[in-house]
Amino acid sequence: MIQNVGNHLRRGIASVFSNRTSRKSSSRAETAGAMGDSGEYRNPTEVQMSQLVLPCHTNQRGELSVGQLLKWIDTTACLSAERHAGCPCVTASMDDIYFEHTISVGQVVNIKAKVNRAFNSSMEVGIQVASEDLCSEKQWTVCKALATFVAHRELSKVKLKQTTPRTEEEKTEHSVAAERRRMRLLYADTMKDLLANCVIQDDLESRDCSCMVPAEKTRVESVELVLPPHANHQGNTFGGQIMAWMENVATIAASRLCRAHPTLKAIEMFHFRGPSQVGDRLVLKAIVNNAFKHSMEVGVCVEAYRQEAESHRRHINSAFMTFVVLDADDQPRTLPWIRPQPGDGERRYREASARKKIRLDRKYIVSCKQAEMPLSVPWDPSNQVYLSYNNVSSLKMLVAKDNWVLSSEINQVRLYTLEEDKFLSFHMEMLVHVDATQAFLLLSDLLRRPEWDKHYRGVYVPKSIHEEDPCMWEFSEQIVWQVEF
Repeated sequence: MIQNVGNHLRRGIASVFSNRTSRKSSSRAETAGAMGDSGEYRNPTEVQMSQLVLPCHTNQRGELSVGQLLKWIDTTACLSAERHAGCPCVTASMDDIYFEHTISVGQVVNIKAKVNRAFNSSMEVGIQVASEDLCSEKQWTVCKALATFVAHRELSKVKLKQTTPRTEEEKTEHSVAAERRRMRLLYADTMKDLLANCVIQDDLESRDCSCMVPAEKTRVESVELVLPPHANHQGNTFGGQIMAWMENVATIAASRLCRAHPTLKAIEMFHFRGPSQVGDRLVLKAIVNNAFKHSMEVGVCVEAYRQEAESHRRHINSAFMTFVVLDADDQPRTLPWIRPQPGDGERRYREASARKKIRLDRKYIVSCKQAEMPLSVPWDPSNQVYLSYNNVSSLKMLVAKDNWVLSSEINQVRLYTLEEDKFLSFHMEMLVHVDATQAFLLLSDLLRRPEWDKHYRGVYVPKSIHEEDPCMWEFSEQIVWQVEF
């Protein structure tokens, strides 16, 4: 039997935990109220677009151009963001796009977008792209993407209303969106730490220079004049159009390395640093940063200027794209090595290697299915952010499940259990009343847990990875619960 969970906690910490039973009842009632005429719940921010792929939408291989697909994706995501915000929104970034399949002429592209979570003036929009063969009725996933949009008003500052997740999937996406936002904000620091503290494999000196392609041979520079058809409904250059132009020059750069038609497999991130308007000249620059055995990274940047006489150009966008070259059996071909230029070329070369390591870490830790996730992954400066993200998202996905069973209640402390896939999980809740600031200060600092939890004897910090990420060992007394199954 458990005794009081600490005298301080018993007197009251804020209402940080709510009654799960009442939450479930409220959630079911809200979900029932959101049902449509068909009886199926639909997220109020969800926007769908369906497009039939015509010959004018395709590339030289008769497949849907990625640039055209990016236009449709950006349009759908923007409409979803504006449906929630109730005002104009602009694209801030679009990241983690992995293309699983190509789309052919005559097939249908189905795009769904919905707001996962709203912050102060920005929001994360989740996008799913699927393809449909009208003759065979087969459907398959093409790609998924995450976009960040910022609400914008001319005369007043925007404060977005919060989203209300109702389904288990929405609750999970809402929970992990904050962690994904933290990952985006820390990405630059992660890159710096990796380049400074880790040894990136550098085999330039050991390679045969006669078999290497100079990086300068892959350089592409192209200018575009922003015309009225390229503008969105706000008068700015349409973000999807800029992304399509970037994909075009990146494809040319990749082709100059492999002397073949490359296939775009992944986009690291489109980062919109500033706007452009009708009448602007956009200079798009692309170059192969690094070539690995079966893939290559192409970096693209976009600069804008207003008049030809202007010497200053505004850096408004950048992205990193990964290409492969497929053989007749749709298997990746071996690519020639790249020889970077001294200085900035070598810097880009090493940064591309670092980004590849981050991508592999992220794919291994975050992107794999939960059942395939290893029980233990060694910590490394390059993967600490993704380990943290995976741990937090896994816990939040577990908490968001709606089939928890109340097994015991002692002294206002409730113990819930969940048995699923040969795993038994426990979840405890207690409803207390005190100032929220005091509650946060106590609960956010694990070193202070012995102050309010008498079952914790102490906390020891063996290693501090970062001032905000200490590794802690906790020592607790034995707690005995009587659980009924």
